[in-house]
Amino acid sequence: MKLIKYLFWAIWRSWFYTLVFILTVTLAPVLLVLMLRAPWYGALYFVGRHFWATPILYGMGFLPRIKKHQRLETSKSYVLIANHTSMMDIMLMFYISKTPFVFVGKKELGDLPIFGYFYKRVAILVDRNSPESRKAVYASAKERMDRGLSICIFPEGGVPDEKVVLAPFKDGAFRLAIDYQIPLVPMIFYDCKKRFPFRFFSGKMGIMRAEVFPFISTEGYTQEQRSELKEKTYRFMLEKLTR
Repeated sequence: MKLIKYLFWAIWRSWFYTLVFILTVTLAPVLLVLMLRAPWYGALYFVGRHFWATPILYGMGFLPRIKKHQRLETSKSYVLIANHTSMMDIMLMFYISKTPFVFVGKKELGDLPIFGYFYKRVAILVDRNSPESRKAVYASAKERMDRGLSICIFPEGGVPDEKVVLAPFKDGAFRLAIDYQIPLVPMIFYDCKKRFPFRFFSGKMGIMRAEVFPFISTEGYTQEQRSELKEKTYRFMLEKLTR
C-alpha cells in the first residue's frame, strides 16, 4: 500500500510540473505580446487567471470553494494578504481575485525554466537577504499602485515550517497599505498545506477552501501605527486558522 502511495505521488507531482510547462508554453505567444505594454496588464492578468491558474487547480484535482464576506471591486486597488503554505497559493490567489494584482515574490521563482521567464517580468521579485532588494521592491510596488493595480504579498515573508500555523508578519504589506490609505484584504487558505505541501511525496486531491474576510481599513493610520495594524491583522488571521 505504501509503495502504491509513493508511486501515485511521483506521477501526480510530475503531472503538476508537466501541466505548468504545457500551459505556459502554449500561452507564451499571447503572454509575450501582452507584456509589451503596461496598459495591457489587465488583459495579461485575465489570460493568466482563466487559462493558466484555473486549469492548473482543476487539472491537479482541486475543487476551489471560496467564501467571500466582501467582494473586490475591479475599479479599486487593494493589498491582498494570505497565509503561505504551498505552491498552489499562487494559483488560488489568481482564482479568487478578478481584480488585477501584482505578486511580490521570492527571486528564486524567477530562476525556474520557462515559468520563471514570465514570472520575473510580471511580478516584483525580492531577495529577502538583501536590504537593497527590499527597498527596490517597495519602490516597484508603489509604481504599480500608482497605475491603479493591487498588490499581493504573503506577509509571513516566506513559507514557514509545516509545523508553524502562521509565522510573524513582515512590514511591507502594511507600509504600502498605509501609504496609499487602501484596504488590506485578509484571506485564509485552509487546505493548501495538506492538499499540496512543498514535500514531494505528499498531498491529495479534493476540496480547497479559502475565505475572503471583510477588508481592514487603513484610513487614518500613519506609519507610526504600522506595528499596531500588523499585530491586529496577525491576531485576526491566527484566530481564524486555529478556531
